[in-house]
Amino acid sequence: MGSILTRNCVTLSGVPSGRPIVFAHGFGCDQAMWRFVAPDFEVDHRVVLFDHVGAGRSDLTAYDPGKYGSLHGYAHDIVEICRELGLSDVVIVAHSVSAMIGVLALQEAPELFGALVMIGPNPRYVDDGDYVGGFSRADIAGLLDALDSNHLGWSAQMAPAIMGNHPDHPELAEELTNSFCRTDPDIARQFARVTFLSDNRADLADVVVPTLVLQCSEDVIAPDVVGRYVHEAVTGSTFTQLAATGHVPHLSAPEETTAAIRAFLAG
Repeated sequence: MGSILTRNCVTLSGVPSGRPIVFAHGFGCDQAMWRFVAPDFEVDHRVVLFDHVGAGRSDLTAYDPGKYGSLHGYAHDIVEICRELGLSDVVIVAHSVSAMIGVLALQEAPELFGALVMIGPNPRYVDDGDYVGGFSRADIAGLLDALDSNHLGWSAQMAPAIMGNHPDHPELAEELTNSFCRTDPDIARQFARVTFLSDNRADLADVVVPTLVLQCSEDVIAPDVVGRYVHEAVTGSTFTQLAATGHVPHLSAPEETTAAIRAFLAG
């Protein structure tokens, strides 16, 4: 039973017989980012935390540039984890790029999943015709070049912008910066390319489970217009606008984030 669960540093808590809820972290992060939200679900859910291969305490020797050259490799890992644990009717709570990884996991194994919560989703970061993703091609090229040339400098610049302005809690941007800096630079570069150059707009039509789109305010990575696009593309989805600013509300506004997820699951 060990290999998959060790590979992704899977952590289990909560009620074994409860409805499973799997938390999937975003780029440059790890499962520790859920520490203010996940415990609230342990009272009535089986809580599953994990690190994407290449992140956190995952097995870095399992990183295969071919497999993880697209988001499908990460999605397959989630499916494998759920199957290894014998889960069904799983709720995926997925942040940022993992929202699209979650969409692909649903596509691969629809029988495993019962609901999807997307926090700050963006199916395509690059603007395309009438579609607004939040970044021009030049923006993304510059971002990837900067990451290539100076991983630590890029992390120190990008992380605070992604976290958003929280003058009362400077430690949040610092935590995200440190998390970015800890990531293996080669893996970070490839994951950034896969993330920022992906286009999963067409996959949204395949999502048929109850879905919640959680949209932050003043989010530079996933602007309002993108969240509303995802909501319109996923039939029957629920759209919730958070007062929380930035792109990481589970760190900056965990109570509001938890309440929104709870309300959706109860509904």
